[in-house]
Amino acid sequence: MGDSGLRDLGAGNRERPKRCRPWTLIFDPFPDPYPYPDLYPILYTYFMLDFEISPAEAAGLVSDKKARLIDVREPWEYTTARIEGSELMPMGDVPSRAHQELDPEERLILLCHHGMRSMNVAVWLRNQGFEQAQSLRGGIDAWSAEIDPAIARY
Repeated sequence: MGDSGLRDLGAGNRERPKRCRPWTLIFDPFPDPYPYPDLYPILYTYFMLDFEISPAEAAGLVSDKKARLIDVREPWEYTTARIEGSELMPMGDVPSRAHQELDPEERLILLCHHGMRSMNVAVWLRNQGFEQAQSLRGGIDAWSAEIDPAIARY
């Protein structure tokens, strides 16, 4: 494997890493054979989603039904304050439930109280192949402050 991240198969043949790229339905920047293999890591990074998403952007995606809200807080926190339509999956349950209940191709927005636990879960899910998992920046606290003040702050 060289600097380009491609595996040399000998005789000038190269193989690029297999990745799930949902944007290929619109635009495939990696046609076979790709003419500029050294640019693959740069282009892939360009098309990756950020690990965090703002409450305003998340609200738009949720209202358009383009994303699924997963609440990784504990049940008592979920009872105290929750976003309508969010699904509870406590952080400790994610490793055992993720592959059964979540779709790796689906846009997932994870939330917790202030965004730390959800960021950890988003990173873990990305490592498991859920490339569209994102953490809600600021958590439910930011959502309450910016989007829906009716949600209790605790």
